[in-house]
Amino acid sequence: VQLQASGGGLVQAGGSLRLSCAVSGSIFRIYDMGWYRQFPGKQRELVARITSSADSNYADSVKGRFIISRDNAKNTVYLQMDSMKPEDTAVYYCNAFIELAAGLGRFPRWGQGTLVTVSS
Repeated sequence: VQLQASGGGLVQAGGSLRLSCAVSGSIFRIYDMGWYRQFPGKQRELVARITSSADSNYADSVKGRFIISRDNAKNTVYLQMDSMKPEDTAVYYCNAFIELAAGLGRFPRWGQGTLVTVSS
């Protein structure tokens, strides 16, 4: 099972980026999915999370600017980032709680990080 993140890059302040993260491989079910970010020298922190029924929550710092969504048919989670600020510059990681087979329980899986840089 792999989580493949894409969409990072360089953007000017006030601009937008859209991150995607697709889950591939043999799985039974995907539960919560989310995006985290990590600043240099800091611990990874939650940006946004979305349940399988599309309930979502956000870090205060991104509320009103970022939107998380998912396409269950494609096993993919997205993060639309608008009105970006230099302080959004970080490595972004996707996360999903996955049950590989019925009854095995759900476990977190991580994608590789994708660098987002916002220039002032």
